Amino acid sequence: MAENETLECITEHERILQEIESTDTACVGPTLRSIYDDQPNAHMRFMEKLDARIRNHDREIEKMCNFHHQGFVDAITELLKVRMDAEKLMGQVTDTNQRLQEAGKEVTAQTVEVIRCRIQQRNMATTVEKLQLCIPVLEKYSKLKEQLESKRYYGALKTMEQLEKVYIPRVSQYRFCQIMAENLPRLREDIKEISMSELKDFLESIRKHSDKVGDAAMRQAQQHRTFNSAIAKQANVGHYTRPLYSVNGQTHTQTSLMMEDDAEDEDADEEVLTAQDLVDFSPVYRCLHIYAVLGDRETFENYYRKQRKKQARLVLQPQANMHETVEGYRRYFNQIVGFFLVEDHILHATQGLVTRAFADELWNMALSKIIAVLRTHSSYCEDPDLVLELKNLIVIFADTLQGFGFSVNRLFDLLFDIRDQYNETLLKKWALLFREIFELDNYSPIPVETEDEYKLVVSRFPFHDAEIEKDFPKKLPMSQSVPQIYMQVKEFIYASLKFSESLHRSSTEIDDMLRKSTNLLLTRTLSCCLQNLIKKPYIGLTELVQIIINTTHLEQGCRYLEEFITNITNVSPETVHTTRLYGLSTFKDARHAAESEIYTKLNQKIDEFIQLADYEWSMAESEGRASGYLMDLINFLRSTFQVFTHLPNNNNDHASMSGKVAQTACMSACKHLSTSLMQMLVDTDLKQISMGAIQQFNLDVIQCELFASSEPVPGFQGDTLQLAFIDLRQLLDLFMVWDWSTYLADYGQPTSKYLRVNPATALTLLEKMKDNNKKNNIFSQFRKNDRDKQKLIETVVKQLRSLVNGMSS
Repeated sequence: MAENETLECITEHERILQEIESTDTACVGPTLRSIYDDQPNAHMRFMEKLDARIRNHDREIEKMCNFHHQGFVDAITELLKVRMDAEKLMGQVTDTNQRLQEAGKEVTAQTVEVIRCRIQQRNMATTVEKLQLCIPVLEKYSKLKEQLESKRYYGALKTMEQLEKVYIPRVSQYRFCQIMAENLPRLREDIKEISMSELKDFLESIRKHSDKVGDAAMRQAQQHRTFNSAIAKQANVGHYTRPLYSVNGQTHTQTSLMMEDDAEDEDADEEVLTAQDLVDFSPVYRCLHIYAVLGDRETFENYYRKQRKKQARLVLQPQANMHETVEGYRRYFNQIVGFFLVEDHILHATQGLVTRAFADELWNMALSKIIAVLRTHSSYCEDPDLVLELKNLIVIFADTLQGFGFSVNRLFDLLFDIRDQYNETLLKKWALLFREIFELDNYSPIPVETEDEYKLVVSRFPFHDAEIEKDFPKKLPMSQSVPQIYMQVKEFIYASLKFSESLHRSSTEIDDMLRKSTNLLLTRTLSCCLQNLIKKPYIGLTELVQIIINTTHLEQGCRYLEEFITNITNVSPETVHTTRLYGLSTFKDARHAAESEIYTKLNQKIDEFIQLADYEWSMAESEGRASGYLMDLINFLRSTFQVFTHLPNNNNDHASMSGKVAQTACMSACKHLSTSLMQMLVDTDLKQISMGAIQQFNLDVIQCELFASSEPVPGFQGDTLQLAFIDLRQLLDLFMVWDWSTYLADYGQPTSKYLRVNPATALTLLEKMKDNNKKNNIFSQFRKNDRDKQKLIETVVKQLRSLVNGMSS
């Protein structure tokens, strides 16, 4: 094992020696360190190995020197022989040189003369050359003067640059060139001042031309929009011709609008000038190039942008009365479009004077101001035509700037706010139209003499009745306001649709807008007009009945309005989230209000008749017939309830509705009459009443009962209507029969004959009779029957008071 370790150690030392011999001296350190990292005393064995290796190399060197020694000796010998030949050659060369010098003395003298002549020639050539260098400088300077005089400043700067960099450096040692070089900076400053003055003139001029530039650009956009619109309309022209908008009483049909578009196309055929045609941009280019050449481009850019920002703020300031006319808005938009078209042209025609970032920053600032201005001024406008024209201007304005790369999404968002304003103005206008229609209506059925007249009405309102279509003349159940209102609602839809055009919205969104605006018209405007109409003092019962009929037919027409909107927008009503029309509730509410007003007015009329009552409450006996005022009242009620036969009854729904209204009105009138008569008996102002007055009052109540039993309105079951007078009847029977014993004995029993007689009412009336007896029968105390009756009354009064006190406790 010791032998194996020794062999391994020897092998390792060989490897280390080979590594030392083959590597650089600077890298030997790690190798030597590895010797000491091995076994103890390994370095001693390595040193022995290293000494052996050194001795081996010394022997090899010695062998090599012995091998080459003879060759070295031979080379030294040959070199010594060559030195002798070189010395001999040196002597021959020196001798030859002396002989050559003697022979060339004459040539040297002639050469000096030649050199002198050559120097003269060279001086002459140099003079010509310098003159040739100075002449171009003088020519360039002369050209510079000519360029300055002809105002070709950019060329003059180029000439100056050539003089400074090319020509003057060639002859800079001459004084006239130094003078030229000193004048050039002054000339540059003059050019800068002149070009800046021209730029200021340009900026002032562009303010005046912005209106024309904007007008030309917007007319181009209008021409393009009209062309596209005409193509779209021609695709639909075969369907049907329909009115599009009617606010000022003028109905524009689709055909008429296409004719107007054709006229606009003819106008658009005229040559439309562009910004380049209207504005000379050369001062900007010239000034930009001049400042760029002078190395002061940044100063020029900053000045230009600063001035344009100031001009932008001036352009964005509207006139105080801009909202009064469409021309005010047009001028405002033209100036803004002109301003930004100039900036767009500068952006594309120059490199960096107007950057896209600067243009966008300027536009965003302007857009915020424009939106604020339009939102403020549009709020002052109450004319829907003007709002619609404003919307068209905004659309053209947006399309124009969008065509030049400006973002206009916020403008279309603004249009939605203006659309709400437009709808408000439409609602106000249609409120006036509805009021006018209601005021001019005669509230009587529409007479139809011929079939053509019937077709004319049906063309304006979707009414169909098989019975009416057979024979003429006839009367349609509704009044003239129904087809007029229906047509005006359609016109409102067209007007609302007109605003939705060109808003880049889907058919579903347009359909939703139309339905929401129509709902506002029905639920707010028309509903308010109907409610106000019903409350008008000149609207009587007949008119109220006709209003109920009208609202019924208008309610039926709502589904045709939904179909009408569907046909316009081509959006199916089954589409998800489709808004429904709320007209049904509007007309139902109006009908209920009319019915309530019928009941109110009927009761008011009854009160007027009651006020005519003139009873002689102290009469001894009745007149034997009913009072005149009451007969007039009953006759009035009979004639009034005949009016209800005109309520629509051509189908079951109408029949049930008319019967319900008539029955409710009749029952309400009878109850109110009964209450009024009862109130007349218990009125605190009435202090005394005689039996004769009660008998007369009984005759009047009998007439009321006869009226109730005569079935003034069909549909009541049994004696339902007569029950309205049951309280009066039982009270009067109690006094007429003088059946107090029965009343007092059966009081509180469900089977009581006088169940509906209130003890307090009976007590009040009995006390008035008691006071009357005391006044009229001074000597009644001397008659036994009268004394007994008086005692009976006093006894009944006491018992009634106990009943009343028991009820109150």
